[in-house]
Amino acid sequence: MRTARLLLRDWRETDLEPFAQLNADPEVMEHFPSTLTREESNAMVERNRSHVARHGFGVWAVEVPGVADFAGFVGLGVPAFDVPFAPAVEVGWRLARNCWGRGYATEGARAALAFGFETLGLKEIIAFTVPANTRSLAVMQRLGMTYRGEFDHPRVFVGSPLRRHVWYGAHGILGEG
Repeated sequence: MRTARLLLRDWRETDLEPFAQLNADPEVMEHFPSTLTREESNAMVERNRSHVARHGFGVWAVEVPGVADFAGFVGLGVPAFDVPFAPAVEVGWRLARNCWGRGYATEGARAALAFGFETLGLKEIIAFTVPANTRSLAVMQRLGMTYRGEFDHPRVFVGSPLRRHVWYGAHGILGEG
């Protein structure tokens, strides 16, 4: 899928190394419990491949033609853990630090939302993060998503400052939060 500046595509073997570097970057992973090892990063790609096989959608590798062969990922997923708003489809993104601040996350996520609403016929798509993740919250707001509530992430240990999450939602037509 193409946007004005991005190519959202299937994953390639050549994406694994830059994806592992992205996942090992403490600044990129600041709002997650830990950075990922190369093995954990590769396993994440494999889980996405299984997710696509099971659901018919997942996250795409992001390429910025002429700028970056691999910038990160953006796409849709079904949370693999219990959330208070289940069943749900989440829009998510993770970009390399050198790709921040250029609008790529918003542009890619807008395309993912359009795909979810127009192609998959979803009624609502959600996004969630820790309240301190102001960059992702700004993307959600630029997408027209609206605040829906808070929850404790079941995969983050009790007592962690990363356990509490906020979630946002968008309905049917982009910009309708």
